[in-house]
This record gives sequence, structure tokens and C-alpha cells, in this order.
Amino acid sequence: EALREIGADLSEDADAVMVKPALSYLDVIRAAKAAFPQSRLYAYNVSGEYSMIAAAASNGWIDRRTAALEVLLSIRRAGSDHIITYFALEAADWLRETDGGIL
Repeated sequence: EALREIGADLSEDADAVMVKPALSYLDVIRAAKAAFPQSRLYAYNVSGEYSMIAAAASNGWIDRRTAALEVLLSIRRAGSDHIITYFALEAADWLRETDGGIL
């Protein structure tokens, strides 16, 4: 169904398509990029996904940076061209520190 909707949007000259929530639909991101490789594909790492990492990190259960970058990397590996995320500012700083090599 998702691929049909994306195809319909693109046939109506959509400039880009978005998949959200990103983590729950990594398979859709991968399938969409395979089916429509020329499209600009955005993934939205929604607030609930952000909150899970933020809460776990604030409780000391996980490392915020490591978990956030792993999530963003998984979205990128699934095929997303662009990621919309609440981690944007932090991730930009982290990526500058690593010369952008992780994503």
C-alpha cells in the first residue's frame, strides 16, 4: 500500500516523498528507494523515537550519542536521502567531530 501511495504521489509530480515514523518503517524506506530510485526520499525520525533515546539516556541506560547516531545511520542505510530529526543540531556537531564519516 505504501508503495502504491508513493507511486501515486510521484505520478502527480511530487517533489519528494516522506516516510514516517522512520524506525517503524525502515522496510518501507528500503522498498521505496528500490522502487523509485530517482525520487527524493525523506524519513522523519518522529518525536516518540527521539523521546525513547532521550529518556533512556537520561536514566543512564544508554549513551545518547551512540544510540542517536546508530538510529540515524540505520535510517540512512535503509535508503533515505534526507532525515528530519530532533537530533539534528546535536548530530551536526557529532558529525563535524568525526568529519562526517558515520553518515
